[in-house]
Amino acid sequence: MPNEKVLETKKAQVVEIVEALKGATTGVLVDYRGLTVEEDTKLRNDLRAAGVKYFVVKNTLLRLAANQVGLEELDSILHGPTALAISEDPVAPAKILYDFAKDNDKVEIKTGFMDGKVLSQDELTQLAKTPSKDTLIAKIMGSLNAPVSNLARLLSTIAEGGVEIADLIAKKNSEEAPVEEAKAEPVAEEAPVAEVPAEETPAAEVEAPVAETPAEETPADAE
Repeated sequence: MPNEKVLETKKAQVVEIVEALKGATTGVLVDYRGLTVEEDTKLRNDLRAAGVKYFVVKNTLLRLAANQVGLEELDSILHGPTALAISEDPVAPAKILYDFAKDNDKVEIKTGFMDGKVLSQDELTQLAKTPSKDTLIAKIMGSLNAPVSNLARLLSTIAEGGVEIADLIAKKNSEEAPVEEAKAEPVAEEAPVAEVPAEETPAAEVEAPVAETPAEETPADAE
């Protein structure tokens, strides 16, 4: 029977693992048997550079911690040496470990989890193929900076060619002026159309003699 001090130590370790699991977005469990010291050091350095925590854990302690955070499905794979890689980055642990395993078949990826759910091997593989957060940010920033880059190139061209902004504006205004005059010409051509009603005025003058005919009959009335 383990003494009380050993039990307290194990309880404290379980609490630490529970906190680590709760604070991780993703985690990957691997069997690291067969790695040389040099290979293990390289793997640890790669994970550390990406902000991934990596440590060897006893299966009994990990099982107790996993049951407390709803990851009971890990029980079936908790056999043999187990190392745990956890991170707030959802992609980094899987990507680094899968890339490392491509060149080193000594590493066996057991399983993984994300946001409190145990993932299948297919899901882990897809996660490993997802671009990293830094890559996605770089692509987004590249898209946002594209218009700024075009403007910078334009300004650089103007500066190198000795062209003044005022000259460009004056040139643009002079090119647009003929267009405005051309639009004004059709309006002047339509003026004669408006004068057509004026030609009907003589019609009123033609009716005037008709009105004067009775006036000629006045001498007959006098007789």
